Amino acid sequence: MADKTVIHVIDDDAAMRDSLAFLLDVNGFRPEVFGSSNAFLARAVSSTPACVVSDIRMPGMNGIELVRKLKSDGIPCPVILITGHGDVALAVEAMKAGAVDFIEKPFDDAVLLGAISSALEVRPADQGDNSARKEAEARLAELSPRERDVLQGLVAGKINKVIAHELSISPRTVEVYRANLMAKTGVRSVSELMRIALAAGL
Repeated sequence: MADKTVIHVIDDDAAMRDSLAFLLDVNGFRPEVFGSSNAFLARAVSSTPACVVSDIRMPGMNGIELVRKLKSDGIPCPVILITGHGDVALAVEAMKAGAVDFIEKPFDDAVLLGAISSALEVRPADQGDNSARKEAEARLAELSPRERDVLQGLVAGKINKVIAHELSISPRTVEVYRANLMAKTGVRSVSELMRIALAAGL
């Protein structure tokens, strides 16, 4: 089919590139793979990509720098970042820079496909939409002051132990608050929670 949606995959790990390309292909997308951000930029300047899936840590230009580059060049394509477990702070920074989502490794195939579907539905003009902010604020309205404190720590990219120390509570209590945050906002992942928090201006 000529009208398959093109998804650009950027990862310096060849096995990961092949795995993602296969997943996208069997799910009806047309993957185009690149080993680096620079290789992608050299090819992608002629047309606006529908969606980019990129690793966050790569030699040369990393995922965050790629997001900033696309934004500064006025290329309005959604970028989903794949991140290692210790990269959540980096991923939050990337979302603040303009990435639409981040997914922690190891991830379920359905999570990535869901993120791509959501990214393709987001029109660039909607990103500053006031209704999105109001919806995000409404989802955070039920949080207690202490839950908000924990959420702000997460948005700042702090680990549980640091948040616990700053709030003078135990790391286990932070985990309980995190679980409450997920339940009250109805999210399934940390990335979804971060997206709501950033949309609400936290």
